[in-house]
Amino acid sequence: MATNTTSVVSFDEYDTRRDEMHSTIEHWIDDLTALTDEARASQQFQEWLDVQSKFHDYSHRNTLLITLQCPNATKVAGYNTWRTDFDRHVQEGENGIWIWAPIITKQCPDCENSPKYHEQSDCEYDKTPPEEWSKRLVGFKPTAVFDVSQTEGEPLSELETEATGDAENLVPTLQDAADDLGVTVRIVDADDWEHGKAKGVCKQRSLYDLQPIVEVKARANQADLTVMLIHEYAHALLHFDVDDECERSKREVEAEAVAYIVGRYIGLDTSGSAFYLAAWQDDDADVIKERLGRIRTTAAKIIDVVETRCE
Repeated sequence: MATNTTSVVSFDEYDTRRDEMHSTIEHWIDDLTALTDEARASQQFQEWLDVQSKFHDYSHRNTLLITLQCPNATKVAGYNTWRTDFDRHVQEGENGIWIWAPIITKQCPDCENSPKYHEQSDCEYDKTPPEEWSKRLVGFKPTAVFDVSQTEGEPLSELETEATGDAENLVPTLQDAADDLGVTVRIVDADDWEHGKAKGVCKQRSLYDLQPIVEVKARANQADLTVMLIHEYAHALLHFDVDDECERSKREVEAEAVAYIVGRYIGLDTSGSAFYLAAWQDDDADVIKERLGRIRTTAAKIIDVVETRCE
């Protein structure tokens, strides 16, 4: 096992293992909730929020268009937005990513035309002048946006969420543990990754085979790859049959809390989970404690399987 920079824990005594494991996990949950509250209040997080607020929340249709044209896109904005809001500029020779932009203009309350077309129509509405008409959506037009990878300039504020530490042999161990957890696992080369900005996914093999498949994007940081595997294993064990999108952020809290606990147990620095959770949660860190039972049980199960594989 790798050496934890803060503490090394073992649960060797069979008679007391269960109680010690649960007690330690609850203590680490307390640590994670405190770290998450601190992360949310930090200047780094506030700067990151400020950057995120400047990006549009694109519709499903536009998100699909972006993914089809630039599968690895992470942050997209218009040419002028990159220049004025982020002090970055689109590099020469880059092709735009085409999406549908809304056309919003003042409309005649009667014929629903814009002032220009209202004047050319037969509509006789004259109760209020055009400058007092309400603005409404009248259609869409093709508009080019660009991904951050197509730009250069001032760096964007980022959150350091990656795990660090000595992860030698941990990835193969977790791959071997997949069968014991009832999961199929695949580590996919970055060039073959088809899931956009996600670092890992948990999905169903087919309509007829319900065994979860975990796929994670290969990366140089083996510690972060290890923790992402644990995160997706937690999804497979906890959320595979849950189909309620309203639960998404809460499921991310559970999976990342499990990743934090198991990663910490095997000696990795998983303090970046606090920023990850701060970015996901709408409520305060107490939501983690509300789900403690599921987090604790799942973390203990993965630890047991990993320990058995390491013996």
